[in-house]
Amino acid sequence: MNQVEKPIQRSRLRRMLGREYYIFRRFLKWHFSNVHYAKIDKRFPAVHLWKEHRSTLLRKLKEVDMHLQYNKIENLRLAIAKIDGVVIHPGETFSVWRMVGRPSKRKGYKTGMMIHNGRVSTATGGGLCQLGNLLYWMALHTNLTIQERWRHSFDVFPDVNRTVPFACGATLAYNYIDLQLYNASDITFKINLWLDDEYLHGKITADKKPTAKYEILEDDHRIEHQWWGGYTRHNRIYKRITDLATGSVTEEHVAENNAIMMYNPLLPEYKPSKYEGD
Repeated sequence: MNQVEKPIQRSRLRRMLGREYYIFRRFLKWHFSNVHYAKIDKRFPAVHLWKEHRSTLLRKLKEVDMHLQYNKIENLRLAIAKIDGVVIHPGETFSVWRMVGRPSKRKGYKTGMMIHNGRVSTATGGGLCQLGNLLYWMALHTNLTIQERWRHSFDVFPDVNRTVPFACGATLAYNYIDLQLYNASDITFKINLWLDDEYLHGKITADKKPTAKYEILEDDHRIEHQWWGGYTRHNRIYKRITDLATGSVTEEHVAENNAIMMYNPLLPEYKPSKYEGD
């Protein structure tokens, strides 16, 4: 059994001071480190497709006002405009927040949904975790290195038509909870993002063809009753890599997830979706 401690409730002042401290520390790292960050170059000819994915913009979530999801779409529109066309050359690092910047009303961001301590809340720029989830999922299907990724600590909503394994997302909070990808290869990658009426779309292309097939799989998926009364959901994510030239198969550990469930898994309407591969 994976023992998960009960969440600690901290005061609002302590959370605010801690958040601003970590924001300032990350800001210093951006400007005074030797990291080479990726930049937009829409003319770069990356013609070979590595991964394309899409995620639904509007979901019917229990106790969540739909206007927050419409606001989320506008927030996504602003954020992806800062990322679309980014090129990650060998030796460069892609950072979501360094490109997007701090969401604010002045920039046009609206109040959207966010999750705070496992509860639905609101914040300016809320909903951008959908962008983090999409980018992370696509990056797992390349040989980009996941340099920084933060998992969701809570499982807030029951599964509905799941298309990726549980806990294959990346949460975001400006600017210290980031998604960063490092290019340790000799390949140059490009990320494109766009919206239509139904989906957030993304694709990763490169200047060289893929030499392997990437599958993201899960095992050891289980729900456990913790000593303090709550339930947690656990799984292990791994990557299966098949060499296209030789057919040889290798597997890499990606992540192990433990999330506190915010709904009762014993209720009759709860039916976990089974994911069986990409």
